[in-house]
Amino acid sequence: MSEVLLSAGVVEYEDTGGDGPVVVLLHGVAMNGSLWRHVVAGLGADFRCVVPTLPLGGHRRPMLPDADLTVRGVARLVAEFLDALGLQDVTLVMNDWGGAQFLVADGRDRRIGRLVLTSCEAFGNFPPGLPGRNLYLAAKVPGGLRLAFALLRLKPLRRLPVTWGWMSKRPVPPEVMDEWFRPLWTSAAIRRDLRAYALGVPPERELLEWAEALRTFDRPALVVWATEDKVMPPSHGRRLAGLLPRGELVEVEDSYTLIPQDRPERLCEALRAFVPLPS
Repeated sequence: MSEVLLSAGVVEYEDTGGDGPVVVLLHGVAMNGSLWRHVVAGLGADFRCVVPTLPLGGHRRPMLPDADLTVRGVARLVAEFLDALGLQDVTLVMNDWGGAQFLVADGRDRRIGRLVLTSCEAFGNFPPGLPGRNLYLAAKVPGGLRLAFALLRLKPLRRLPVTWGWMSKRPVPPEVMDEWFRPLWTSAAIRRDLRAYALGVPPERELLEWAEALRTFDRPALVVWATEDKVMPPSHGRRLAGLLPRGELVEVEDSYTLIPQDRPERLCEALRAFVPLPS
């Protein structure tokens, strides 16, 4: 893992390097970049894959105590990350977490050449579905996040609808989930960071304004959505594709929200068709 110092603290990331098109892959809450392990392998040497671990609970390095870790703040960290690495004409891909859509409304999308939204938060669906509401309620109660994630040491509880059961049809390997949850099991500072994020969702009016701003994104955009998604409504994928002036829609069967886990080969196929390789 490489690391970069940003205004909020140190962010770790994986960078496969190479001269291919740059694809930046963003994960969701209580995960890390390993969500994308199959997609990175599938894209291979043709693409330069950059995978930051965002401060959403699966990060190992706590952020500064006064860091802005609201949805808006984490989105701005993504823009800062792209600036710090000097990345240009990036294909920005997000799954589960949809906060980086805000970069368009915030005018911080100049480094984004192509936008890919794959089954993620949109419109007023922040926090999303049963798992999101469960996380929000846990964050409101003192010690709630510690208890909620301690219970996830019990592997059968990970497949409940209020935890991870509706996130992927195919269970994430236990060792991968252990890696995702370990920072929350062991660090009060990481739980503090996640709590700041979970309680930092803006009013629905503002969220809808962010979505409406996607009408101004004049570059190629791809929406990849799971048709069986129980957390991110499939209708949201169709609405997003309609908002984006150059939006395309690909619907993926036999998958829940975590398409990189359930159908990585189909996602790689869609990305390869969408991002041109140099001739």
